[in-house]
Amino acid sequence: MADDPKKPAREPGDLARLFNQRANTGDVEGLVALYEPRAVLAAGRVVATGHDEIRAFYANLLGRKSDFPAPETLEPVRNGDLALTFARLPNGALSVEVARAQPDGTWLWAIDQLKIAPPKD
Repeated sequence: MADDPKKPAREPGDLARLFNQRANTGDVEGLVALYEPRAVLAAGRVVATGHDEIRAFYANLLGRKSDFPAPETLEPVRNGDLALTFARLPNGALSVEVARAQPDGTWLWAIDQLKIAPPKD
């Protein structure tokens, strides 16, 4: 049975999988739901702060791109209610995020550095 695309992340490692599913179905609201209300999203530099700006960023991105290959994910590094999550994209870029446990036991991203370019040879 397929995962319910609307279910919340129960572990920090669930966030990347949910992101990939929602991005590939064009679910902007589902992507926004992966972030804390005052989260910061960067793509090399800060491009969005808070749900409204994150929504606008993803609406623009999904309007231009519809294919999001599954990244290689690494095991999150946890310290209490914080976790550092990582993904290596097919082009070699890295995505690094800070996730935080919520009072209901789910996890949301607080900081998302969406794209760190691979080193140049």
